[in-house]
Amino acid sequence: MSSDSTVLIFLGPPGAGKGTQAARLAADLGLRKISTGDILRAHVARGSELGKQVKPIMERGDLVPDELILAIIREELSGMPQVRVIFDGFPRTTQQALALDELLADISAPVDAALLLEVDEAELVGRMLQRAKMEGRSDDNEETIKRRLQVYREQTQPLIEYYRERGVLKTVDGLGDPGQVYCRIREAL
Repeated sequence: MSSDSTVLIFLGPPGAGKGTQAARLAADLGLRKISTGDILRAHVARGSELGKQVKPIMERGDLVPDELILAIIREELSGMPQVRVIFDGFPRTTQQALALDELLADISAPVDAALLLEVDEAELVGRMLQRAKMEGRSDDNEETIKRRLQVYREQTQPLIEYYRERGVLKTVDGLGDPGQVYCRIREAL
């Protein structure tokens, strides 16, 4: 990773632990964690205009349109004197990855690594149902979870090959204790 900018991307299906691991890595490396899911949920919670637009999309388990997501990312990166970020939950499609690469090229901050957390589907469903009970997330019911996993397989999995072809993909076993997974992430970097 270059010393002037750091751009890391967390990939993996919903419930793989991207948010947990990205937050810990961001704190340890002094990076800013940008989670489009967290940003969108905050907009929904406060009833902003964006929140009103995306709430029904999120409740269906569909992906929020690229133009809205890219506007959020552009806003988050603007004014950063030094781009040192971890993207959690973005990009989700190859089209978003291409747009992100273009945006990052404009500010001379290429992707250093794309970390893929691999977890089997039965484990993912169990984790998300548990999270729904603990956090009260309306986007974590069984029907929505299955829809989100289907959307991931169809639209997000092609990103794995996209980043593999660019030589920045790092695959990490996402099963086990969060501390063990974190150690694997650090080793991969």
